[in-house]
This record gives sequence, C-alpha cells and structure tokens, in this order.
Amino acid sequence: MKLSAGKEKALKLAKQAQGTLAKVIAMMEGDEYCPNVIQQVNSVCGFLKSVKTELLAGHLDSCIVKKMKENKDQAIKEMLKIYNLSN
Repeated sequence: MKLSAGKEKALKLAKQAQGTLAKVIAMMEGDEYCPNVIQQVNSVCGFLKSVKTELLAGHLDSCIVKKMKENKDQAIKEMLKIYNLSN
C-alpha cells in the first residue's frame, strides 16, 4: 500500500523521534548531564508535534472532505474529537 505524501513525511518524522528517544534513553543510562538530556527530550517532543501536524493536515485535506460529503454531522463530531485530542 502506497502512503500519501503527508503520511510519508509523518512517518519519517516519527522515525526521527524514535531515534532521538533512543538517544535520550542511552543518555539517561549513561548518567549524562540533565540539561543535555532535556534538550533531546524537547527534540523528541518537537518531532512528535510535527508528526501530529502532518497527519492532521492530511486527514483534513482528504478524509474529512470525503466525510463532509457523506455525513456532515459525523464529520463535525470527528473534527471536534481531533481538536480535543490535540489540546
């Protein structure tokens, strides 16, 4: 199955987050200086925020458009659910 461009980008970002998280774990196991670990944790959070943004943009661009045509009320409920999960 071919992923959309947005999901491809989100997957790449998720893998970067995974690699950085592995680095955080190694740093903690190595008793690294806390501010350095925190900086890497912030990097993981940034990657994951970007993953969420890419997935949401793709969903709004394709899936929600289709759902709005099929069932507007259900699409609105789904958008509200995503909004609440994002905050």
